[in-house]
Amino acid sequence: MANLKITNLLGDEAILAELGGRIAQCRINAQLTQAQLAEQAGVSKRTVERIESGHSAQMSSMIRVFRVLDLLTGLDQMLPDSGPRPLDLLKLQGKERQRAYSSRRKQVDPHQEWTWGDET
Repeated sequence: MANLKITNLLGDEAILAELGGRIAQCRINAQLTQAQLAEQAGVSKRTVERIESGHSAQMSSMIRVFRVLDLLTGLDQMLPDSGPRPLDLLKLQGKERQRAYSSRRKQVDPHQEWTWGDET
């Protein structure tokens, strides 16, 4: 069975099914039964069955399964540490950014009458 390429075009259910299939294949390659994986991961066998069949699971359960299957390095590659870009460091003068800000919009007086702006 060929793996799907996971893209933004796939729905959540399709992505979960693809991930479940990949996890099942990793388990089989590691020569583990679902029960063995569940025991080593500290989750129930039903949780492993649900993950492999494409159902959602708690992130902590997924991390436990990934740890047993030696897949945590894949998570590190998927979500690398995103330090500040060099130009941002120059703008921030070495300070690390703490929050995201939305663009500031001109405050509109709610009591002012609205116009198109082309009146003379």
